[in-house]
Amino acid sequence: MTKFCKVVLALVCLYTTASAQTKNTNEFGVQIGLNAATVNADGMTNSNYRVGFNAGVSIDHYFSESWSLKAKLLYDQKGWDRGYLATPEDTYYTNYRLNYLTIPVLANWHFGRTKNWYLNFGPYTSILLSASETEGGMDLKPFMSGAEFGLDLGIGVKIPASDKLKFFIELNGQGGITDVFKDNTGSAIRSTVSSINVGINF
Repeated sequence: MTKFCKVVLALVCLYTTASAQTKNTNEFGVQIGLNAATVNADGMTNSNYRVGFNAGVSIDHYFSESWSLKAKLLYDQKGWDRGYLATPEDTYYTNYRLNYLTIPVLANWHFGRTKNWYLNFGPYTSILLSASETEGGMDLKPFMSGAEFGLDLGIGVKIPASDKLKFFIELNGQGGITDVFKDNTGSAIRSTVSSINVGINF
């Protein structure tokens, strides 16, 4: 128990003495995360989530100790489970699997005494890589929008390991503002994603 307390105390001291980034510096990062994705229409959210993952890289350019601009490039698994699909032959429920290349561009506000907490927000673009459904194995990419646009909001904390290296934990939410289907004549179907991410900044 004494050893555990010493380790915790050492981590706290390291955390509180780490210095913040300075003006006109860049911070690079790699991340991996767990996604819970679904869709909504007419204000109703589908309760059947697709569990997937995201992985990618980022660059964060600092304008001051408190403000920076972060851009990410992510492989992003979205979609939803138990979705309704109608074909000329049949109508059935299936799971939608949509995979994207997502590019968020985020204003990043760093706060707290050591500026290791941060809140980021801004737009994102997702470029469709593949789309399929699990029940019949149909390729759905011709019926889906080639790009999705939306808003991204996240909060995170960095845990310094050295002067340059920091681990981070981040919670993110994405909300689509465009329809995931190409020629949808009914209510717009928009994606939503919640994720928990971990990674390294250097």
